[in-house]
This record gives sequence, structure tokens and C-alpha cells, in this order.
Amino acid sequence: MKQNILIVDDEKSIVTLLNFNIEKAGFQTDVAYDGAEAIKKAEANDYDLIILDLMLPEMDGMEVCKYLRNNKIDTPILMLTAKDEEFDKVLGLELGADDYLTKPFSPKEVIARMKAILRRANKVSKSTYSSLKIGELIVYPERYEAEIADRVITFTRKEFELLHYLANNKGKVISRDQLLSGVWDYDFVGDTRIVDVHVSHLRDKIEPDTKKPKYIKTVRGLGYKLEEPTT
Repeated sequence: MKQNILIVDDEKSIVTLLNFNIEKAGFQTDVAYDGAEAIKKAEANDYDLIILDLMLPEMDGMEVCKYLRNNKIDTPILMLTAKDEEFDKVLGLELGADDYLTKPFSPKEVIARMKAILRRANKVSKSTYSSLKIGELIVYPERYEAEIADRVITFTRKEFELLHYLANNKGKVISRDQLLSGVWDYDFVGDTRIVDVHVSHLRDKIEPDTKKPKYIKTVRGLGYKLEEPTT
């Protein structure tokens, strides 16, 4: 069965371009031209991925993303933005988008990003369900949750995939590029700020003091590692 992609953009020329190239690549597509229609379709259908434009009439892409995540719809989201501003990209990731692309983009790049997101989602769904324990932190892959000191923590899909990857490599220093490859499944050099944003989110959720992290350590010039707390 073909994987089903929802394209959300109010520019018909962009929709036509994406629709043609995504179907040519072997996917099935559906289309929404505004935020309200996107939410209605996402609630009614089981999509494999949503391509979501930031600048939509009435309800913008940020609001759509926030609504879907707040209502436990964890379909992977590739955000499109015509703005090249750090604020927009970071906010999109904070609200639960899996990745972003800045317009103008090539159809080949969209397909590559889509396939990377879908490959990673498939890998995680087939991964081991054994829990992982690091200090007081217990990671439960089957639930996309963790506990720390008996407190249950929930994550966005990508936050959890990053935590799971670091936990599986406990004690090892992992570079940002390695994390892009292992978590985002990019086979090309990507924007490592994606990694930094998600690490910051994880620290907010699991660290007693984010200024002095006990679990996720930064190794200057190299990357990050998840380790047993020493105190």
C-alpha cells in the first residue's frame, strides 16, 4: 500500500508542484489549502506524513502543528516556511514539527526529507521494546515515554527518538552530524541546530537543573553524550 501524504499549502502552484513530484516518487497524496481543512483531514485520516506550510490563511502552520500535537496526533510533520528566520524554525520544532525546509526548495530535497522522516519512523516502530535505565531515568520505547524519580515524562516523537538513540549509546560521545544521521536519518549534511533545539527540550524535561545537566552532557567541539549521573 502506498504511503499517504497530506500537503497543506494555500499556494496552488506549490501544491501542484509537490503533488506531481510526490506522486511521481510513488506516494499517495491528499491536499488541504488552509489550517482548518488540514486539521479536519488529519483527524479523519491516517496519514504517514504531513507537509505543512507555515503561512496559511486564518490558522497558520504553527497553530495547526500545536493543535495536532496537543490532541495526540503524532503524524510526522515537515514544516515549510518562506521565512529564513531562526525564530520561526525553532518555534516550529518546539511545537512538534519533525523537520523544516525554507522556500524556495527543490522537489528532490522535499522527497529526500520526506523519505528520511518516514524511514526513521519505520525504524523506531520496529525497534526493541526493552526499557533502558540510566540513573533514575527509565526509557520505555513502546510507550514513547520515560520516568524519572517516578515522574512520567511525555515527549514529541522526535524528542523521544533522540532520547532513545542517546540511551542506546549510553556513555558514547555522539556528534551532531551522527545524530542527524541516526535520528533524522539524513544521508547528507543538515542543519545541526535541529539537534541543539531537541537536546534543549530533553534537558528541560529530564534535568533537575538545565544549567548543570546530569544526564545529557555537552562535549565541547564534539557533540553530546547521555551518561549515568555522578551525584
